[in-house]
Amino acid sequence: MRGLSRASLAEVEERFNAVAGSADLGSLADELFAVADLLDREHGLRRYLSDPSRDVAQKGQAVRVLLQGKVSDAALETVVAAASARWTRPGDLADALERLGVVSAAAEAEAQGRLDDVEDELFRFGRVVASNRDLHQALSNPNVPEGGKRELLETLVGSKVVPSTLRLIGQVVAHPRGRSLDGGLEEFGSLVAAQRHRLVAVVRSAVELSEEQKQRLARWLRTTYGHDVQLNVEVDPRVLGGFSIHIGDDLIDTTVAGRIEEVRRRLAG
Repeated sequence: MRGLSRASLAEVEERFNAVAGSADLGSLADELFAVADLLDREHGLRRYLSDPSRDVAQKGQAVRVLLQGKVSDAALETVVAAASARWTRPGDLADALERLGVVSAAAEAEAQGRLDDVEDELFRFGRVVASNRDLHQALSNPNVPEGGKRELLETLVGSKVVPSTLRLIGQVVAHPRGRSLDGGLEEFGSLVAAQRHRLVAVVRSAVELSEEQKQRLARWLRTTYGHDVQLNVEVDPRVLGGFSIHIGDDLIDTTVAGRIEEVRRRLAG
């Protein structure tokens, strides 16, 4: 997505994957889009947070002062991680946050079993807009207020597409960020398609994992499987200590309950 540093993006994605599992993914997408849009408007803030010469702790504190209580913990920690990374240019920070907003919306659709629908609806909407000059002009016209464009979208497709699709189309239309409408839809469609290659790990633990533990676990799983891994953490006292990880067809079980069950199977076999 527009030449982002892979190393910096991977660092932020690692933090995002660690905190997104327990979040409302649709709301998280909206929050990340909103912060990206804020950075586009507030040039001084954007320059400050993306300045590599600034102290990382100070930038993180600035983000917390600005956003604490206004966004979810998952969004806050993601923005702090993005502000702590090193970017090639100031605009990369907002680009990274918007990208993760798209990933959140795609993950929401995937959790609902609607990822195929979102990919197809983005494609079909793009074809409709490309073939309808008046519609393309109405949605691309910078003189039309954001509210008017969103109202038009709601009328056109609000009841015909899944919420994640409407969320993504709305972001492209209301905040083109230097892209053409066609280019924005294509870019978001590519990110949605890439979601298919992400792995989801369901982690069951007797106690809530700390953010540091989540990050270490996400890092280990990424190294082990060679793909980004989203953690969905479930607290379940029945596991009796330790944790289990269910990823694809694999089960990694370090729980007391799991060890007891293994002993039972061996005794029975």
